[in-house]
Amino acid sequence: MFSLFVIPFCIGVVLLFAISAMKYVRWIRQFDKRQQVVIRHNIWSWRFLPAIWEAFREGLLHWRITRHHFLLGYMHRSLAFGWFLLIVVGAVQAILACPDGHPFYVAIFFNFFEPRSEHIVAFARSQTYAHVMDALLLYVLSGLTLAAFKKVWSRPLGMRQTTRHNLVDRVAKFCLWCIFPLRLLAEGATSAIYHNGGFLVTSLGSLMNAMGLDNEIFEYHLWVLYSLALGAFFTLMPFTRYMHIFTEVFLIYFRRLGLHDTARKDGYTLFELSACSRCGICIDGCPISNPLGINNIQGVYLLQNIRNKDLWKQSVNIAENCLVCGRCSTDCPVQIDLETIRRQVRSKDKAPIDKASGYQYLKSVHAFNAVGRVGYFGGCMSHLTPGITEAMEAIFRAAGQDYWYMDKERTICCGRPLLQQGFLQQAEELRHRNSELIARSGVTMLITSCPICYQSFTKEYHLNIPVMHHSEYIARMLQEGRIHAERSALRVTYHDPCELGRGCGIYTPPREVIQAAATLVPTRHEQEQSLCCGINLGNTVISNGQQGMIRDRAYQNLTEPKPDMVATACPMCKKALARGGETPVRDIAEIIAAQLTPAQ
Repeated sequence: MFSLFVIPFCIGVVLLFAISAMKYVRWIRQFDKRQQVVIRHNIWSWRFLPAIWEAFREGLLHWRITRHHFLLGYMHRSLAFGWFLLIVVGAVQAILACPDGHPFYVAIFFNFFEPRSEHIVAFARSQTYAHVMDALLLYVLSGLTLAAFKKVWSRPLGMRQTTRHNLVDRVAKFCLWCIFPLRLLAEGATSAIYHNGGFLVTSLGSLMNAMGLDNEIFEYHLWVLYSLALGAFFTLMPFTRYMHIFTEVFLIYFRRLGLHDTARKDGYTLFELSACSRCGICIDGCPISNPLGINNIQGVYLLQNIRNKDLWKQSVNIAENCLVCGRCSTDCPVQIDLETIRRQVRSKDKAPIDKASGYQYLKSVHAFNAVGRVGYFGGCMSHLTPGITEAMEAIFRAAGQDYWYMDKERTICCGRPLLQQGFLQQAEELRHRNSELIARSGVTMLITSCPICYQSFTKEYHLNIPVMHHSEYIARMLQEGRIHAERSALRVTYHDPCELGRGCGIYTPPREVIQAAATLVPTRHEQEQSLCCGINLGNTVISNGQQGMIRDRAYQNLTEPKPDMVATACPMCKKALARGGETPVRDIAEIIAAQLTPAQ
């Protein structure tokens, strides 16, 4: 059970596993100490089981891609799950046909060896297995046909833009696309000579005989080409986007253990870089792609450049031209933390700023003796939209809530804008000083009106008190009956701020607040699919005019149902959308404050 043509396949398999193992061991060694401790303590924990299920669901069935678009999901699933089943069923077929054992490659080239080897015996249901293998091959070929169709016209598969791959990726894709047609042709040529195989292979063999082909000559050459395609693909795999096939399984497992990206590039980041399949789903939803038509700075290209060692020195430019709205991470079927990776690139080689007198102004801000009170942090942008902070003070008074307005006299930054731009040291210093101020005050809870600040306080600070966005707080006050609002006849649409919605998963409380005072009207793009307002602290590249184009698209979505008012829960979004047209834009705090009624 040997022929020289199996050598390229065998070499490819050995290289694939050897190179992949070396890469994975090197990446795991680059985990920081905390990550390594987490892995050691939890490697055999119960988290292993849900990790297996998620790896099967996403790595083979591609469920998230299917939710994005059924036909696109079918394409990915037929190639991944179909090939997996070909390997599994083929292995079972070879085991049953070779009771005395066989080399591992026999299952891959079973139809070639089956009529030629005395060690391969007939077994019950052997023809059934042959038909099953042909059905699986047809399933894979249907996905391959869709992949080729997508290359020419991607819109029917739910994609306006597809990824532009580098040369090595294109060569690997060509090898992959050749594997299954060559397998069919090789098995068909063998069937034309020996009349073996299932319904698909025998039909092709009969056709080849009818065409008068010299199958004795074609057969061996086709098996050689099939083996070469497999060997070349497996050899290239560790150096291309197809490394995601194995890497995604590791990433899912590590994520289930509780690992995540850190401020600096480490081993976990390296797993994320290779887990990206370059599917390109992140391109269409990006507000810089639609409507600006800039299609070379999305997450797929950032990861591609970093993984390729940034040969063209494009990573920094790509990382800077981003609104950090979170849409790409939401759309990513692998759930790669693209915002953190962008910050890692932005922070590289950035020198500290304001070395001499940075944060001296904070020394004049003293903690108020606020024991038993809540703290209110308006945030920089809320001070530029004072109607929001005034509305919150009115709501505090109506609720009988004692509060300390932490940044009323002097604007205090939460530090996230610096973090977004890659100034990690300065952001950490601000967080440290603000944390000390909050701890000394004695407040029992911190409330903020800015989603940017809210995300910073909940994810980057380590406060010992609960933190709430004002939408959550107002919703609670309404539920507890501490404030009352008269319901108006206004029809209101709601804009989900990027940092509050996709960033923190807060979608329901703002809607509950609006429904207490008005009629909430749904829009086409909302919640996770909400459109960015375009005015963002994350991008320093696009012009004011380009920001306006992004804003106009969001404003058009919000005003399409012809509401009386547009609501949002972010001061920056309010300022941006208010410039979009004539429909008034209000923060949810302002809407409730205007409808407050005395307690019953």
